[in-house]
Amino acid sequence: MRKWLKNLSEVGLAASLLVGASALVQAQSEFEGEEVSVGIVPGPSEEVWNVVVEKAEADGITIDLVLFNDYVQPNIALQDGSLDLNAFQHVAFLDDWNEANGGSLTGIGYTFVSPMGAYSENIESLDDLQEGDTIAIPNDPTNGGRALLGLELAGVIEVDDEVGPLATVNDITDNPLNLEFEELDAGQLALSLPDVAAAFINLNFATDAGLSLDEAIFVDADYPEELNEAYRNVIAALEENQDNALYLQIVEYYQTEEVAQALYDTTNNGDKP
Repeated sequence: MRKWLKNLSEVGLAASLLVGASALVQAQSEFEGEEVSVGIVPGPSEEVWNVVVEKAEADGITIDLVLFNDYVQPNIALQDGSLDLNAFQHVAFLDDWNEANGGSLTGIGYTFVSPMGAYSENIESLDDLQEGDTIAIPNDPTNGGRALLGLELAGVIEVDDEVGPLATVNDITDNPLNLEFEELDAGQLALSLPDVAAAFINLNFATDAGLSLDEAIFVDADYPEELNEAYRNVIAALEENQDNALYLQIVEYYQTEEVAQALYDTTNNGDKP
């Protein structure tokens, strides 16, 4: 099983997550009776986090899972103090949200890398795309950019190399099929499949819609050497809480073999710890 991704300095994340056995025992006693609220999105994440909840409960810590149906409210709730932590986004999304909203959120630990797939009810391969076809992509900048970079990986379009993970349709430098792009809320992309040639859907929303990764006609994680490190998902906290020992303890619960196995099981080996 792969080792957890812990080199947080690569993306400027603040916390050291190496906790010795004796310190862990001390933390378990110190935090008995504490409560932590964590914002997540429905689907596989809920099942995985239930494993974390059980591990915390064994040490007397209560984790309250708060479900959100979009990628906007979990960060708003974390920023305004309604949540202690959230766990739904990759580094690129978090950085973009902070910049756009004057936020002060930071990742305190990696969770997993989730592939993004292109799904279709109308074609069997991106090679089957026709002149003027429509591709649905997420309407948030980072996941929309990831979809465009996926199309570039597939050889369908070319994107300005200087833009990076925040590419938009305006950054497409070559579109030989004159493809159209429909930007939709991430949770609505699966519903668009009958009406578009293909849709790029994040794994959690695809799974929630009953789509298997095996059904995807393209998966960006099949090109790991090309996948930007900014697409690693994190547990996030307010910057002022980045060294909070209780919150780092929650990270420790997540970064265990039991949770890794739950990730594999609930996503059919899609998410990679």
